[in-house]
Amino acid sequence: MQQTQIDRLLPVLVAENFEVEVARDPTAALGIAITRTLDLILLDVHLQLCAELRRRGIDTSLIMLTDERVRALRLGADDSVPRSCDTGELLARIEAIARRIPKKKNACLTRIRFGDVDVDFDAAEARKNGRRIALSLKEAGLLRYLFEHRHRVITREEALKHVWEYDASVSSRTIDVHIGWLRQKLEDDPQSPRYIKTIRGRGYRFDAA
Repeated sequence: MQQTQIDRLLPVLVAENFEVEVARDPTAALGIAITRTLDLILLDVHLQLCAELRRRGIDTSLIMLTDERVRALRLGADDSVPRSCDTGELLARIEAIARRIPKKKNACLTRIRFGDVDVDFDAAEARKNGRRIALSLKEAGLLRYLFEHRHRVITREEALKHVWEYDASVSSRTIDVHIGWLRQKLEDDPQSPRYIKTIRGRGYRFDAA
């Protein structure tokens, strides 16, 4: 996609409440696809990157923007549109694939490890240097969401929507309190956290080592 096309598409996706990450080169795109939990990948022209993603076992839904549409499908793309495709049609194709994505796709994440911390989400507990630490269900849910979207800023509103499901009794202050509890339990220095970072004026970000 040319720069002007990207600039046109991004605000449309954001307006439709899609969370978007942009990679400007194949190496960065491959890194995001490997390390992030994605629902959909939109690739411009890079047919070999499409093939490489499938070779590595990455089965995320993928749309190729290319004039070699048949080749793209044979290399593993789920859909293929010409580069001259207008923004409206491309958005409709993205929405069509998004409707087929299971709503609880990320619920399969049951265990994670970072630093000296092991977390078992099914048991709602963590172990830090072998010491057992109990987690509340909301602490575990918030940590899982932060980890699934690591290296990206999570706003308080987003956490309310996806972890608390817009519970009317929950305020954004509740998010801050739960973040504080997680830091007290999991960080070596809660006042200077290594993993659960505050991004002033925006929200929180989980930085995996």
